[in-house]
Parts: sequence; C-alpha cells; structure tokens
Amino acid sequence: MSDLPPLATLAARIGTTLRERGQTVAVTESSAGGLVSAALLAIPGASAFFLGGAVVYTRRAGRALLGLTPADVAGMRGETEPYAALVATRIRTQLRATWGLAESGAAGPSASPYGDVPGRVCVAVIGAEACTRTVETGEGDRALNMDLFARQLLKLFDEVLHAPDAAR
Repeated sequence: MSDLPPLATLAARIGTTLRERGQTVAVTESSAGGLVSAALLAIPGASAFFLGGAVVYTRRAGRALLGLTPADVAGMRGETEPYAALVATRIRTQLRATWGLAESGAAGPSASPYGDVPGRVCVAVIGAEACTRTVETGEGDRALNMDLFARQLLKLFDEVLHAPDAAR
C-alpha cells in the first residue's frame, strides 16, 4: 500500500482535472469517515467541482441521507462492490453530479458485523464510466485503514479520470 500517493496529492490532481473539464463530484463514505471529502475540500477552489458528501455509516444513515429503502438494499449487504456502486449512484443522482464516489469497508481493529476482515474495502466510481474494486490492506489499524481506504477511492477515481478514453 506504500505505493499510494498521499491524499493531498491525489485530491489536487483530481481537483485540477475536474475543474479543467467543468465536471463535478459527490461522495459517500463509510469507513473513511469523511477523509475523501476533506481531502477534496482542502483544494482551493473546491466549490467549482465538489457538490457534497455524506458519511453513511449505518443503515439508518443510508435511509436518512441517501433515501435508501429496504427494497433498494434487499439481498445486499454493506462492504460489497454492488453496495458501493449503489450508494455512489445514489449520491451522484441526488446531487446531480458528473461523478459519484463511494467506499464501504471494515476499518478494524476487528472484523465487521458482516464478517469482513479488517482492512477490506470496496470502492466505486460512477459517472461516464463505472468502476468498482475490492482491496484488502492486510492491516488491522483503524486509523491507518481509514487513510488507505480514502486513498484507494481517490486512486481509483484518478485512474478512471485519466484512462486513455476518459477525456470527456
């Protein structure tokens, strides 16, 4: 995981790209606890591209902040790629953003209520492209995993934004 750039570096690159393209982003986080939103908001001029974010840590928060219904999540659990894609799509739609980002994971130090090992996160980027990824850090340190989860989500978003056919 040491090959991941710092949050500030990833956020600056993403912010520049979004501004240049006139695109926007909305974020929903779980285990990263707002670190993705904070990194993007730390970029001067973030209001040009950042529309908002939510920390959706519980089903109750999902209902209140994203309007998720039992039917929306039937047969689905958090900490999966389908769930991350669902909430990324929901925040994107609600805020009318070009891109929706989401992460859902088990930061540790113990396993999640769903049985996922500490250090497992699912990230999603939804927009002109849709991409999900599952990463296992192999770490049990909660604060470290929160940072790594945030960097994994921004890294995936950066990859999607800078893919050869992504300059839209």
